[in-house]
Amino acid sequence: MLRVLAVDDEAPALEELLYLLRSDTRVRSAEGAVSATEALRRIGGALEADADDTAAIDVVFLDIHMAGLTGLDIAQLLAGFTRPPLIVFVTAHEGFAVQAFDLKAVDYVLKPVRRERLAEAVRRAAELVTDRAAPVLDTAADQIPVERGGVTRFVAVSDITYAEARGDYARLHTMDDSHLVRVPLSTLEERWRTRGFVRIHRSHLVALDRIDELRLDAGSMSVRIGAVELPVSRRHSRALRDRLMRGAGR
Repeated sequence: MLRVLAVDDEAPALEELLYLLRSDTRVRSAEGAVSATEALRRIGGALEADADDTAAIDVVFLDIHMAGLTGLDIAQLLAGFTRPPLIVFVTAHEGFAVQAFDLKAVDYVLKPVRRERLAEAVRRAAELVTDRAAPVLDTAADQIPVERGGVTRFVAVSDITYAEARGDYARLHTMDDSHLVRVPLSTLEERWRTRGFVRIHRSHLVALDRIDELRLDAGSMSVRIGAVELPVSRRHSRALRDRLMRGAGR
């Protein structure tokens, strides 16, 4: 369960956010801070006391526009920590989403906050916190351990149709499910090259034998895997065609 810190310099907005967070069963505790200074003091103290598990903060829900340091400033400072908490931005302004995700934010929730939308952000954060606690993956093995709801399952590499980049994580897709794992796509590309996986885009690594169709449309290339169509970047298109042709000629 998540230990949460919510940061907003407007007291009514902070109280409403805390009320919604505390009503979510995935949140163990939710505390508030009304300034960037207070937030950084709490986070720094929690990280120093990390041996005391009850003191740790898993996720910070940050407003962007605040007096003094902004939420973006706080996120930049936290990025320099060895083990920073996850960040979810909660703001009335749409224009900072690109900067937020450049700072590896888990989510970007617009005010006024809807319960259902906040619950989705909590779900994403809870999934990432679970994966953070999982053992480091042996990507050379035939199976990969994945965590979900506190239960470890083992997914065969041969069942994976494609992998999708999610920052320092990757989402592994099978024909009927998907799993978020704590390993970057570049590592999977290196380790799985000999297993028939090929990079087709900066965001996608696919199993060659799972490609059902190669499509060309007005100079753009894509592949279909089951019901999913994935774009192929120009950088990777020639290598993909060569690999597919070599495979067809066997």
